[in-house]
Parts: sequence; C-alpha cells; structure tokens
Amino acid sequence: MSLVIGASNVYADKIKKPNLPQSYESKAAPAEIADTDRMFIDLREAAKKNDVFRAQQLSSNLVNYPFDDYVAYFRIKPQLFDGSGTRSDYSADAQVIAFLNQYQDTALADRMRNDWLLVLGKRKDWARFDIEYSKCVLDDYTQVKCYSLLSKLSQGENPTKLAIDSRALLLDPSDFGQACQELVSSLVAAGGMTPSEAKAIGRAASERGFETMARHLGGEDPIGDIVKAAKADPAKAYRDFSQNASRYSKENQAVAWGVIGQFLAKKLDPNADDAYRLQQELGYNELLSVESQEWKVRAGLRAKDWALVKNAIDGMNPVVRSKDPAWTYWYGSALKAEGQDAKATESFALIADQYNFYGQLAREELGKSNQVPAKTKVTEQEIDAIASRKGFIRGERLYAMNLRFEGNREWNWELRNMTDKQLLAAAEYAKRIHLYDRVVNAADRTKQEHDFSLRYPTPFKEVLSPIARQIDLNLSWAYGLIRQESRFIINASSSVGASGLMQIMPNTAKYVAKKIGMTNYTNDKLSDTNTNLTLGSNYLKMLLIDLDGFWVLASAAYNAGPSRSKAWRETLTGPTEGAIFAETIPCTETRVYVKNVLSNAHYYSSVMNGTSQSLKQRLGVISPKAATQSELP
Repeated sequence: MSLVIGASNVYADKIKKPNLPQSYESKAAPAEIADTDRMFIDLREAAKKNDVFRAQQLSSNLVNYPFDDYVAYFRIKPQLFDGSGTRSDYSADAQVIAFLNQYQDTALADRMRNDWLLVLGKRKDWARFDIEYSKCVLDDYTQVKCYSLLSKLSQGENPTKLAIDSRALLLDPSDFGQACQELVSSLVAAGGMTPSEAKAIGRAASERGFETMARHLGGEDPIGDIVKAAKADPAKAYRDFSQNASRYSKENQAVAWGVIGQFLAKKLDPNADDAYRLQQELGYNELLSVESQEWKVRAGLRAKDWALVKNAIDGMNPVVRSKDPAWTYWYGSALKAEGQDAKATESFALIADQYNFYGQLAREELGKSNQVPAKTKVTEQEIDAIASRKGFIRGERLYAMNLRFEGNREWNWELRNMTDKQLLAAAEYAKRIHLYDRVVNAADRTKQEHDFSLRYPTPFKEVLSPIARQIDLNLSWAYGLIRQESRFIINASSSVGASGLMQIMPNTAKYVAKKIGMTNYTNDKLSDTNTNLTLGSNYLKMLLIDLDGFWVLASAAYNAGPSRSKAWRETLTGPTEGAIFAETIPCTETRVYVKNVLSNAHYYSSVMNGTSQSLKQRLGVISPKAATQSELP
C-alpha cells in the first residue's frame, strides 16, 4: 500500500460531489449487521487466536447460522493448533473427518485438509497423510509440500531425486516452518543433500533475518559473521573481505562475495558489480540464495555489465528463472547487447504473449503491437448463470461483513476451471454489483478470449476525469495507480494507515489539502470518494513536477516517498533506461508497484483512447541528479 498521495490549484470544497455509483460496501452490506453476524465475526477472531474455549462457546450459539461450514471450521481449527504449532493429540481427528465428509469439494474443506495435513505430518502419520494429500485441490502450502517429500523419503524414495524436488520448493524461508527445516536435515542425513547445500539454505534464512532457523537448517556457517557484517554495513564488509578473502576456502569466498554483492546492490553501490564479478570467477552460483541470484542480475543492469547479466541468469535456479518474465526479458537484452540478435529475438518471443510489464517490453523489441486484444462479449444468459453460483452468493455476504479473506476464498474457488467466457461473465457480474476488485480478479485470468475494459475498469470516471483534466494529470496513469493501490475498493486501508481509493496517508492528506486550498478538511473526509480522488490526484501531479516529469520516479515516490525516489536517482552513474531503474529499485514492494502501475497505465491508455504510447517512451531515460530537499511529504 502507498505511503502518500496528491495536489494542485483545485479547491475541492468548491467541486460539487456527483451522484456516485453505489459502492462495493453499500451494495453488499445491510443497514446494520445482525447480532448473529457479530457473533460470527467474534468466532472468527477466536479461531485466529486458537482460543478453544471461546470458539466452542460462540459456535454453540450459532446453530442454524447460514455459514454452518465456517462455524464448524472456526470451532475445530483451534483444536488443531496451539502456541507452539500443531497439537499432538488425536482429539479433533474425528471432527475433521466428519467435516471433510460433510463439506467435500468446497473451498473450506480444502483449507481444513491443509490444516490437518500439518498435524499429520508433525505426527509422522504418513499413511493417513498420503491419503489426504492426494485429495488436495489447491496444494499451495509450502510446509505441506515439505511434509509430502518427507513422507516419500520415509518410504525409501531416492533422496537425491527428492533433494532435486526440494530445490524447486525451498525458495522463501518465510514459508518454511518446522516441516521444511526437518526436510533439509533429513535429506542431508540420507545423503541426498550435501552439507554445503544445507548451509546455503540456512544462509538464505540468515540473510532474511531468520537466525534461529538458519542454525537449524545449516548449522554454524563459516561465513556467518560476514553475512551479519554485509547486512549491517556492506561497504565496510566489502573493504574488509577484500583484505581477508584468502583466509577462506574457494567455496566460502564465492558465497561471501555473493552475499556482499547482494547487500551492496540493495544500497545501489557500484562496487556490487565488482563483488559479483569476483563471485562469478570463483563459481558456486548454485549456493547463492534467490536474493543473491536476482540482485546479481540487477547489479549487472545498473553497471550496464551485460556479460554479468547473462552469466547471472545462466546460473539461476531454473525455477526462479522461469517464474519471473523479468529474467527472460533481460536475458534477451543481454544477448542483444552482445550482438546475438537472432537469439535475443527467441528470448523475447518466449514472453511476448504475456500481458505484463515485461511482456509489453518484449513485444516492443519484436516490433509488435501493444494494443489491447479484441473484445469478447458475453450474453445475459451467461451472466445469469454466474449470478446463481453458490460461491458468489456466499462471497457477497461475507464481503458485506467485511470478511474479505473469506469472501475472496469463495469467489476464487468458483473461478477454478472456468472457461475464458465464464471468467468474463463473472467479471461482468461483479461489475454490475460494484465488486470492482473481483472484476479485475476474474478478467485478469483469461488466456485466449479477453475484455480489457473489464481487466482495466474505469469506475468513478465521472469524478476522476474532471479532477485530472483540471490539473492536467494523465488519466490513464491515475487509473493505473488506483488499480494497483486499492483495486477500486472504497474503504481499503493499509497497516500503516493509508486509506481509500488512492491510499492516502493522513499527514499527506492534510498537507495537500492545505496546498490546494481545501478548507475545513479533516481526516474523516478521506472516506469520501471525491475528496480521496482530489487529494490523491493532486499529490501525484505534485510529485511529477517535483521529479522532472518522470513517471517512473513519481510512481516510486507515491509508494515510498519523494526523498527515497530522489536518493535512488542520485546513485545513477549515467543516463539509465527507465526499465532498468524500475527493476533495480531496492524496495521490493516499490519495485513491483512501479512496474505494475506503468504497465496498467499503458493498457488504460489503449482501453480509453484506442491508442497508446510506447511503454519504453513512457519509462524514458533517467539522468543522474543530486537529491534536493523537497517539502513534499
């Protein structure tokens, strides 16, 4: 979520508030939530806290409640988990089995099964685990997958093969839990994984701050102190290790340079390129963490070191490389820089059918059109068929109680296995009931038949258009930002206090309101659509002016603040492609945000105007500039 918002010479208190379409919340929510609904919400909170007594007490008072499956789930779930993880007794097993039988083939049954699999895995009840695991539909829990590999290992499957499978799984230490830590130690004991590989996984955890986990995974790391030093002060770690590297083995030198390179690159320090070059000479790319592998590419991009970019991508974990189209695009760019045009074309072609930031850039490299695809229409009968689906009806009711997590679960479960036309019908239905985030969610999934007016909807246009026109703000960019910020959910709020369609921070809102002459402004007015869009749009325009008209810099500033955007620009050593600047933004959230906002803006321009500027031209070429103090918050 954004940390900021917008301003100009518009006096918002003089702008008449138009008749707005009925909002997501007002459409779904009753005038007052019933007492049983409030009790249901309390039950949900008790289940989140694994409060067995409270959950039992509340569920007993919700007999015949419409969401009987959720009542049962919230009652049973605390009996499976406690403060230390999963409970070891068998007291809830019969209830789980009865639940799975009664509510089979539902989203909640799939969730319950995953919860129970964590318990079965911890118990080493592999016979029951394997039966239940085979019934999983979504199978998207990393810990459950780790238990699955442990089950196979216990039954004598080849540990070397299982270790290969684990490399595709053990990518993000925040997902590991007890199961994945146990898998690593078991694979080492079985001879399928080397101690060096285990230490590499542990080192990845240490890089992310999971020190206890790091020790459990890999034991004492010979370069553990270097990892800590690089995290604290990478420039000093670089200088110190330059003097002391010869004391370490070739393997440890290589991984140390990789770690130092990662943290230098995150500081946008040009020495990152040198550190990674030293690592490249030594080898051991496979022992670098995902973070180090990815930042090796980014360090090469910042230095325009295309040989390092190519080598870094060649040495990537294949799963990491294939998951993100960035690496396919930049590999093609490296080949092109080396004069290998035919091979570069082959690389760009691999992602040219994707409707994302790098798919767009790849199509431009191939000289293909970036216009939106032809619109597929759906019939009233197809929309009516969607409206009668149980999951959508339940989802609306859950949204009305502001239970977005559960509402999304119901809607996404219904979207499984849908044809493109069914997805478009679901998107159109969601549009009609003003669930705009669900419009985007459904339309974004189509593969062959599309409707980009649903994928990139324009609600509140009668409010936003005159505001943008009055301050000369590009409307497609404003929509691209809102789509990323809030998905058009009026009462969206972030953990840091940003709110509304444009996710405005209260202090920023006050600043902007004062600047544009919005009298009698108070923060409770941020929930008003007109006010929110006025302040957000104005602030976005202010940022664009402050950052010399660069959309990349202004988009980054909207998310992370203008001082950070200016500081990142100051580190440039020469004119730099906007795409490279975006890819090398140190903050992950902001990096993803900027690419999505600008990709969105490109498609919005095409949807609204029928034509669109080259994405590369929008990104521009950013020149270095010393950071100056800005009064903008």
